[in-house]
Amino acid sequence: MTSPPPDRPTPAAGRRIGPDTLAAYLDRLDAADRAGAVALARGLLADGFSVADVLVDLVAVAQREVGRRWLTGTWSIAQEHAATHVSEQVVDALGATAGPPRRGHVVMACVEGEWHALAARIVTEVVRAAGWRVTFLGASVPARHLVSYLHQTGPDAVLLSCVQPNRLVRAARMVEASRAAGVPVLAGGPGFGPDGRWATAIGAAGWGASARDAVELLERPLFAAHTGAPPPPPDDAYVAVLHRRRELVRLALAAVDPPPESAEDVAAGIAHLVDALIAAVRVDDDRLLRDFVGWQEEALTSRGGRALLDRVLDTLERALTEHPRVVARLRAAREAAPGDPGPAG
Repeated sequence: MTSPPPDRPTPAAGRRIGPDTLAAYLDRLDAADRAGAVALARGLLADGFSVADVLVDLVAVAQREVGRRWLTGTWSIAQEHAATHVSEQVVDALGATAGPPRRGHVVMACVEGEWHALAARIVTEVVRAAGWRVTFLGASVPARHLVSYLHQTGPDAVLLSCVQPNRLVRAARMVEASRAAGVPVLAGGPGFGPDGRWATAIGAAGWGASARDAVELLERPLFAAHTGAPPPPPDDAYVAVLHRRRELVRLALAAVDPPPESAEDVAAGIAHLVDALIAAVRVDDDRLLRDFVGWQEEALTSRGGRALLDRVLDTLERALTEHPRVVARLRAAREAAPGDPGPAG
């Protein structure tokens, strides 16, 4: 089965994939019914919907609901993994319908440390369906491996996925490496902030909210011709906090002294928070840290909640007193976080 060429109106033009179809697809994910999910997706192609329609308006929307069910405890992590695997099989099945490439070559990669690759897979197949040759490098790609591949293959662009803002510093390294190789970067994902506001701050040439945006931006002549404006140089506070990352994590972990059964999870949470602080300093935006702290409070509820979070923030403030602007960011994040702060000690 082949999908209609992307540059022609499809028989489904003007129609949307409705809530009943979404519910039916989610039922198949709940049952880990690979065959049923693939059959449903292929049926939509046969009805005239495009690959982009099915992947963006069905699979991606369903995956957000899968994440919500896991976060709220409605589904276990095993159910989430099984459902994600089914959607990955759907992406594979629809990707197999693409014809031969007739445009340039782009590389798709996830930021180092990002292991959730389904969104990037969806972008890959939507861009491929639009006629591009796409090389998918997978999850968690180190910057040094990316730049080596760029020099070997000379693609027209890099598509970079970042889901979590605490990975923004690593994203910046990948953007810098790509720019040094003369390859423009199109960023995507919520890790680059609301409306992608932090993408250009780290040197990306553009940002897209969806796979359709990626196709549109790739087709703009100016994007293919320029890597974009260089990012502002990092300030002294950023460099200092970045260099002290391990020390800050160690100090905060010692301050909260979690029980052995939760020590690993708490240590990971503290590391993520420190990374979010470093990223907020890098892009000079307090919102990044405020939003992350709000999410972190919810994530840490079962491991000490707000009291634990306050102790971490207090430790970081005391360790960074020589950087008043960094301390001000930490205090602003603490004050903006929901819930009752309670005693910090």
